[in-house]
Amino acid sequence: MLQVNKLTFSYKKQNILNEISFNVTLGEHLSIIGESGSGKTTLLKLLYGEYDLNEGTIFWKDQQILGPKFNLVIGYDFMKYVSQEFDLMPYTSVEENIGKFLSNFYREEKRKRTAELLDIVELTQYAKTKVKALSGGQKQRVALARALAKQPEVILLDEPFSHIDSFKKQSLRRNIFKYLKDKKITCIVATHDKDDVLGYSDKILFLNNNRIEAYDTPENLYSNPKTSLVAAFFSEFNSINDEIVYAHQLKIVEHSNLKVLVLGSYFKGNYYLIEVIHEHTFLFFEHHVALEPNSEIFLKISK
Repeated sequence: MLQVNKLTFSYKKQNILNEISFNVTLGEHLSIIGESGSGKTTLLKLLYGEYDLNEGTIFWKDQQILGPKFNLVIGYDFMKYVSQEFDLMPYTSVEENIGKFLSNFYREEKRKRTAELLDIVELTQYAKTKVKALSGGQKQRVALARALAKQPEVILLDEPFSHIDSFKKQSLRRNIFKYLKDKKITCIVATHDKDDVLGYSDKILFLNNNRIEAYDTPENLYSNPKTSLVAAFFSEFNSINDEIVYAHQLKIVEHSNLKVLVLGSYFKGNYYLIEVIHEHTFLFFEHHVALEPNSEIFLKISK
């Protein structure tokens, strides 16, 4: 188990994280969410031992995670960290980068392991290609594969699919997260993308104003968002009489107390997002067809 107890950290005089506490069990998938500057990347670096804590403790099982004051070499053998800077060897091939930390004494095992990881990150056809010739998204996939090569107990991922185009992102996300679950590798992901979270995370931790704003399962947080920050991460929402109402929870009815004027319709694939105004307040709801601007309709909250 990863145990984080009252972690506090500042850059010089700037307070970044205050009394952060949470646990992550073996094989569990935790997503860390927050706006830019909320401390997501900093938290991952602290978990990796890249910085020294001001206060608090971090343990993996019985091993305390300590920073550079206590370790000549940053990091631990049981943990891998994939940052947004990939730190690859540009003049060697993709397969050489992935196999960098695998022993040459077991060449056949190394070959099979490298081939397996190339398949997971969908780069088999680029095995002999030098890394310098790859796109940013392909380099990110190499970095992911290399981090998995020695099958760590814990992997820390900072925006792991941010450079990868939409054509590959969905299948790659499934491949990586399924592999981690199958191998019972504890996964902690810092992300701004809800598609990295829904369907994969066991728990979500929201950072805001240097502290944990929410910490629960995706299902509980989605169904009962306590703050606008939580609701905004999941979907378009409205605040009606101090109640958080998702766009899909508003329905057209023949008559209600909520009379609105249609401003526009936005095509979203299998639905339209309708923008309306009610007493100087803009609202949004989902509908199966576009609606005429300036038409008046009635809405009802349907949960």
